[in-house]
Amino acid sequence: MAEIIVPELAESISEGTIAQWLKQPGEQVQKGEYIVELETDKVNVEIISDFDGVLSQQLFEEGDTVKVGEVIAVVGEGGEAPAPAAEKAAPAPVSAEPAAEQKTEPVVQNELEETPGKHKAIASPAARKLAREKGISLDSVPTVDPLGRVRVQDVASYDGSSQTEAKSAASAPAPKAQAAAQPPQENPAKPVEREKMSRRRQTIAKRLVEVQHTAAMLTTFNEVDMTAIMDLRKRRKDSFLKNNDVKLGFMSFFTKAVVGALKQFPLLNAEIQGDELVIKKFYDIGIAVSADDGLVVPVVRDADKMTFGEIEKEIGNLANKARTKKLAVSDLTGGTFTITNGGTFGSLLSTPILNAPQVGILGMHKIQVRPVAIDNETIENRPMMYLALSYDHRIVDGKEAVSFLVKVKDLLEDPESLLLEG
Repeated sequence: MAEIIVPELAESISEGTIAQWLKQPGEQVQKGEYIVELETDKVNVEIISDFDGVLSQQLFEEGDTVKVGEVIAVVGEGGEAPAPAAEKAAPAPVSAEPAAEQKTEPVVQNELEETPGKHKAIASPAARKLAREKGISLDSVPTVDPLGRVRVQDVASYDGSSQTEAKSAASAPAPKAQAAAQPPQENPAKPVEREKMSRRRQTIAKRLVEVQHTAAMLTTFNEVDMTAIMDLRKRRKDSFLKNNDVKLGFMSFFTKAVVGALKQFPLLNAEIQGDELVIKKFYDIGIAVSADDGLVVPVVRDADKMTFGEIEKEIGNLANKARTKKLAVSDLTGGTFTITNGGTFGSLLSTPILNAPQVGILGMHKIQVRPVAIDNETIENRPMMYLALSYDHRIVDGKEAVSFLVKVKDLLEDPESLLLEG
C-alpha cells in the first residue's frame, strides 16, 4: 500500500481544500495520473500519484481542508486490489458488495470497527458529514441497507425528531450560544439560496479588508487623451499582427508607461518590510484578470526588457491560463506594481484597492468620447479615459503620486516616447 500526500505547494501556502476527487475507490491509477484537485488560496493544484495500482481509500471528502504533508488517500501498489473497508468487522458480507456501490460511497475502515459491548453505526463519509451538519446521531437513523449501513440518502430523509430531547440535554449549558449559531429564520415567501464561499473568495475578501486596515490608502485621478494611441494602433495593427502573431492592444502601452513612470518615481515600486523600505530595481507588473473563481493577478516578469509584442503575448498567455485554471503559484507571486482594467466591463471611474504588499495600483477605465477644450477657441470630441492611482501614503507622498500619474499620462499621449522611456 502507498500513501498519497499533499506536497509542498509554495512558501506561503500551507493548506488547501479538496475541490474534487478525480479518482474514486476501486479505480485503477497509473503513476503520474491526477488523483485529486486541490483548491488553495491562489490557484487550483492537481495532485498526482507516484504509484501504479488501485485507489483503495479516500481519507477526506470534497470540501475538507487538508494540510501540506497530510495523507489524503491510499493506493494499492502494483495493481493490488483495494482492501475492503469493512474487512475486519464483517469480511464475508462486506466483500460481497458490488463494486459500483463501493465507488459511489466509500466506507472508512476505522469507523466500522466495533467496540465489544457497544454498537457503532456503519456509514459512509458523506453520510457522517451530513449527520454532523444536521446534528443527529447515526445510531438513530433507520436504513434499508441489508447490511445495516447508513447511506447519505438515509440521513437526508431523517427528520431527527426522535432524538430532540437527548440533543437538547447535551447542549443545555449554553442555550444562548446555540441560538446564535443557528441561521436566522427565513420566510418561505422570500426564498434565498445559501452558497459556501470558495477558499479563493474567502482569501480575496480577507486580503482586501486587511489592506484597508493596514495601509494608508489614497487615490488620485487624472485623464488621458487616447487619440495618439488609437491612431497608432490603427496605422500599425496589420504589420504588428504579421510580425508578432498577436494583436496590438492597449495593455502593452500602459505597461510600458507604468515602467517608465516607476523608473522616475521608484517609491511606487517598493514595499514595507518591518521598519525598512524595499525599493525594487526590477519591474514585474501584475495584470488583474477576472476569472470565474474570482480576481487573480498574474505577473509579467521583467516588463522593462520586453517588446510590445512580447508583452501582449505574455498577457494573453496568462489570461488564458487564468480562464482555464492553469495558473501556477509562480505566475501569481512577486509582482512589484499592478494594473487593473475595469473599463473592459464598462466602468467609467473607480478607486482600485492595493494588492499588498505593493504600494501602488493603476486603474484603467472605459474610453469615452467627450468634448475637450483644445485651446481657448477650439473644442473637439476626443476619446478620453479616466486613470486612477491608489497608493500607500505611508511611504508615497501626494506630490510623488500625482507626479507619477501625470508621467503615465504624458507617456501615453506621446506613445513614441515609450520607446525611449518605457
